[in-house]
Amino acid sequence: MLWEALAYAAVGLSVAFAATRLLPRRRLPAATLVLATGTVAAVLGGLVTRTVLGSDRFLISLAVSVGVAAALLSLLVRPPRAARRSAPRAA
Repeated sequence: MLWEALAYAAVGLSVAFAATRLLPRRRLPAATLVLATGTVAAVLGGLVTRTVLGSDRFLISLAVSVGVAAALLSLLVRPPRAARRSAPRAA
């Protein structure tokens, strides 16, 4: 189980690292937050899936951990500056 948790953590780090490289800096918060979120999300997603499906479904658990990490990292992405405009004020 320890090796599986380390594999999930490595997958989460790689997903978070890819997110920091592919998205502009102004769309993500600090890199340490992104890396920590990706790692923790992948480990939790993998371990919950392992608990539900059993220990013999490692590849499915690994795929779910990638999905959970990507989903939680998508919550950290800020909208582009042009979309943040407020509505015009009524006089």
